[in-house]
Amino acid sequence: MDKVECVVIGAGVIGLAIARRLAHAGREVIVLEAAEGIGTVTSSRNSEVIHAGIYYKAGSLMARFCVNGKRALYQYCASHGIPHKNCGKLIVATTPKETEKLQSIRAHAEANGVLDMKVLSGEQARALEPALNCDAALLSPSTGIIDSHAYMLSLRGDAEAAGAAFAFHTPLVRAKARGGKIQLETGGDAAMTLQCDLLINAAGLDAPATARQIDGMPAEKVPQAYLAKGNYFSCSARAPFSRLIYPVPEPGGLGVHLTLDMAGQARFGPDVEWVDHIDYAVDPARAERFYPAIRKYWPTLPNGALMPSYSGMRPKIVPPAIASQDFVIQGPREHGVDGLINLFGIESPGLTSSLAIADYVGEVAGIEGTGV
Repeated sequence: MDKVECVVIGAGVIGLAIARRLAHAGREVIVLEAAEGIGTVTSSRNSEVIHAGIYYKAGSLMARFCVNGKRALYQYCASHGIPHKNCGKLIVATTPKETEKLQSIRAHAEANGVLDMKVLSGEQARALEPALNCDAALLSPSTGIIDSHAYMLSLRGDAEAAGAAFAFHTPLVRAKARGGKIQLETGGDAAMTLQCDLLINAAGLDAPATARQIDGMPAEKVPQAYLAKGNYFSCSARAPFSRLIYPVPEPGGLGVHLTLDMAGQARFGPDVEWVDHIDYAVDPARAERFYPAIRKYWPTLPNGALMPSYSGMRPKIVPPAIASQDFVIQGPREHGVDGLINLFGIESPGLTSSLAIADYVGEVAGIEGTGV
């Protein structure tokens, strides 16, 4: 049986950031990934937005890690040459009733430590984005976009340069926690048996199922997994915006928003579609719900301009009736298993929060230093 200090399960953006953090602290690290490469699931199916930290519940892990992670991510992008753009975002009110909500949104953001929000009149907002229809808007200067694949490649390179190893096509079959050590059996063409001192379950959508494969992990501490699909549509017309455009939130979601990729191409979404199984096909008929929502702030969106693009799955750990959740990061203090850290429900803003999450995992594991 091979022995290693640290094993990270999952080579999405969170697993990569954690592997980098542990390797930089001088730990021996192996990353196990069931797929053929890095970031093939949730990490490659998102909006690629660097979030400011506006909407999350004050005091939540999401709020804390998003605000801290945003600063760390911009710093990392600048120092590592990762394509990104601090383009900003407008939260657009299209009616006087929605305008009344802007101050409360700003106050909530400030409670989270987002102190750069600015209230704009309709005229001021249109001076920035002439094609915009709005009564008023909130400007979030610290929102941005990132090439998430380039970022993940950089994290992997950093981790490997510090000594981390990656095993792809290597699913976890079972694990057993005994006497402060964790034994793992893996599948795949190069099946192996490992023993580690520290196991990080960063399996994303599969994190609850992975936790249930660990003999010794209390079943009652593992949350139920739910799937909330997010569908995206691209736009055949060139969108006349240089910033991200979000409507004022509605009950149950943030509305249909416009994001941009690094080439300036617009995409719309994600919506929320609760599903029972993973299926990434985008139903073209869902576009009919997008058109009226988008035309509230972009009235001249041409008919037929929306085309199915891609979808992603949010790793929810609460049912549709609740919908809103926080990150759950469990260490031995929470579940009683020495050497095990589980990460559950790491949905948006997971990408923005990745470096902050990695530092927190290092703290939980008692490993000094930071990954930035």
